[in-house]
Parts: sequence; C-alpha cells; structure tokens
Amino acid sequence: MTKASTATGHLIGYARVSTDAQEAQLQLDALDAAGCSRIFIDKASGKSMERPELKAALDYLRGGDSLCVWKLDRFARSLIDLVGVVDQLAQRGIGFKVLTGALANIDPNTPDGRLMLQVIGAMAEFERALIRERTKAGLEAAKAQGRTGGRPAVITDDMLTVAKARKAKGESVSAIAKALGVSRATLYRYLDESG
Repeated sequence: MTKASTATGHLIGYARVSTDAQEAQLQLDALDAAGCSRIFIDKASGKSMERPELKAALDYLRGGDSLCVWKLDRFARSLIDLVGVVDQLAQRGIGFKVLTGALANIDPNTPDGRLMLQVIGAMAEFERALIRERTKAGLEAAKAQGRTGGRPAVITDDMLTVAKARKAKGESVSAIAKALGVSRATLYRYLDESG
C-alpha cells in the first residue's frame, strides 16, 4: 500500500464486504489509489453490530487524519449510525472522505455537507425499508401459493427410509452416510428428527 497523508495527517481506509464469499479487492484498489496509508477490512453484514476492524480503524485515527471509505453503504448501517460516527470524528478533529457515490464530492464537516449527508442517508434508509417491505410481501405471496423458501432437503424421504432400514440391519451410520453421499452429521440429524 502506498504511503500518503492528508494536509495534516494520514488517510486511513476502511472497507467492508457482507460475506466471506464477497471480495473486497475493488474497494482495496480504490482506497490504495486514493493514497490510504493503512486499510482496515471487515467481513460482516451491514446490519451486524460486530465490526471489529471499524472499531480498530476508529481507535487508530488521530487528529488531522481522515477516514476514507469507497462508498457510503460500505461504512454505515443507518442514518443515525452514519451521522453519529461522522460527528464523533469531527469532534476528534478527524475528516471523512467518500470516494464514490453520492458523497464523493461533499465535505461532511461543513454545514452544507452535513445537510447532504443527512438527506442521502435518509434516502438510503427509505430504500432499505422499501426493499424489506417488498421482500416480506413476496414471501407472503409465495407462502399463500404453497411455496416456501429455504434450502431443499439434503435427504429425501426415500433416502431416509433406506437409511433407517440399513441401520436396523446393523450397518454403521458412517457406511450409510457414505453410500447416500451425505455427511454423518447430516444423517444423524435426520435420523434424530424422524425419531
């Protein structure tokens, strides 16, 4: 990572991906290109209260530094969270910079920037609420039609019948699981659930 500093301090990056399957490379490349001297990365849902690397980044920052994020939604969980953290940073003399999206050219440490921050945060929260409503309505409609979500069963009723019959003949659970192509833990769970 390249070493760089703001006018009086360092530019410190923060990146977040929601799951282990997601890659943070796009964010890392942008933060590195912006000149962040250090980057902290969390792998956690935006709803998660546990973001240890964000806490570490906030602890690491000193007066004159600036916290840099790739995009607003990678940083804050809600409008209240966003405004609260930016206020805390400002009180400590720490800047805040967003590289892409709605706040890319706005300084949230000015009155105009703070107003824009609140408007954009409110719009983002409104959109999340709409998505939740649509998802809930879609799930209710699917349920009314007899469809349910979730993963399909690993062991079908026929497989369970075969497994029970083989177990009754004295065959080991390990051998049955291997023959059915499932793990022992899965087979034990299905056998326990079926009584």
